[in-house]
Amino acid sequence: MPYSNEHKAQTRERIVHAARRLFNRHGFEQVSIDRVMLEAGLTRGGFYHHFGSKDELYAEAVASFSSCNPFKPDFSNSPPPEPAQLARMLIDVYLSDEVFDNPDHHCPLYALPGDVARAGLSPQKAYTQLIRNLTAVYAAALAGVPDGEQRAQAIVSLCVGGMVLARTTDDAGLRRSLRGAARAQALILLGAGAPELSRRP
Repeated sequence: MPYSNEHKAQTRERIVHAARRLFNRHGFEQVSIDRVMLEAGLTRGGFYHHFGSKDELYAEAVASFSSCNPFKPDFSNSPPPEPAQLARMLIDVYLSDEVFDNPDHHCPLYALPGDVARAGLSPQKAYTQLIRNLTAVYAAALAGVPDGEQRAQAIVSLCVGGMVLARTTDDAGLRRSLRGAARAQALILLGAGAPELSRRP
């Protein structure tokens, strides 16, 4: 008896989520198809029913973080926030302790930057779209500002760069200050001020 379309979609989603966790933790080259399928609780034979290659899976894993906000709130029962508020929320989440401390939720833009050049054209396209999606959130908040697009790109660069550098050091204080500095400057560019990064002591 063939599987339903719903079952196929759910299985594909399991594979993508498993791949994203593994790629975030270990990188593209260190993760095999076998390992992804084991993480998803499936057999290797089922992989090619859903994906033509590891590159294709990698691209979809990247694309699954449409705005790089793993804790994106559900606005189905309430109106979405204004663009400026949404942009600030994304900056707060992106550079937060909660996200930094949980590699499974790291944005591919800073979790996997070294992999994309070696992973083929499809992943590069997925990265490009992710950069555009993230920039669009900030550009919407800066609509009407003469250099709004440039500011939006600078905010993306600060957020991604702050997380990339914070991931490279074993100095907990430096990890926090790098993210705090990136957040402060991003909020200045957004025109939202610069309160503390976190309430943690």
